[in-house]
Amino acid sequence: MKTIMNERLPISESSPLKARFFDYAHFSYPLHFHSEYEIIYIQQGTGTRFLGNNIAQFDAGDILLIGSNLPHFMKSDDAYHSGNTNLRVKGTIIQFEKDFMYYAINHYPHFIKIKKLLQDSVRGIYFSSAQSPKLQDLLAKLPLENGLNQLLLFLELLKEMSETDNRQIISTSDFINETIYDTARIDKIISYLNKNYTRHISLEEIASFAAMNAAAFCRYFKSKTGKSFKNYILDMRIGYACKLLIMEDISISDISSQCGFESISHFNKTFKKSLGYVPSQYRKTMLKS
Repeated sequence: MKTIMNERLPISESSPLKARFFDYAHFSYPLHFHSEYEIIYIQQGTGTRFLGNNIAQFDAGDILLIGSNLPHFMKSDDAYHSGNTNLRVKGTIIQFEKDFMYYAINHYPHFIKIKKLLQDSVRGIYFSSAQSPKLQDLLAKLPLENGLNQLLLFLELLKEMSETDNRQIISTSDFINETIYDTARIDKIISYLNKNYTRHISLEEIASFAAMNAAAFCRYFKSKTGKSFKNYILDMRIGYACKLLIMEDISISDISSQCGFESISHFNKTFKKSLGYVPSQYRKTMLKS
């Protein structure tokens, strides 16, 4: 089945930030991941982007923030593979280390929005072309700077990204299984769900585990995760199914069962509602990438 390449980037504590322009006939790097963060600005070009378990079109002006270890792949439209020299994909790529300014970002209140931005980026974040002129301007300037000037400009970029409402989280939380929360209780609940989500977990069971009544648990859980308990479990199962569809040579019926769905029809319906593809279409599309 599909192999996901672990890319090794030339990023280190002494060289934590790389910013460069790119100009390709088409994107060619296969499905891969790396521990570093990555920002991709598509100044010119069209195609399909694969981030986590999400598949969508990309267009000129799009900006992506890709978090640590999130599998991703950019595929240019077929026209870019035809030998037409007038078609190019151009833009800016910025890569920076996973622990970039770790202490400041995690301890200073000035960085609280940037900390949240980087936490969310483990699922991939999309900034649309129409609403991001300031981001585009900063991204066009960054590779031209160096040293401290480049670092200051980069912090301004992260600040702008963290403060804009015009951003969309791309992949579902279940695919990366790295949700970060702020209390010991919710951490304990999420840990329990991570170990048991492929079997039936009743509301009464999880509420009892959290030492709460069912109604109180539902309010608490949604306030911490932004999702109902039912939808959170379904999302975890869909994310696991995506991994199995890509990485394992087993039937869709077996995947449905392993992920805890009550029937294959329920699996197909839930999967399509979440990702826009039935499982067989998703597998075919990802394995062609």
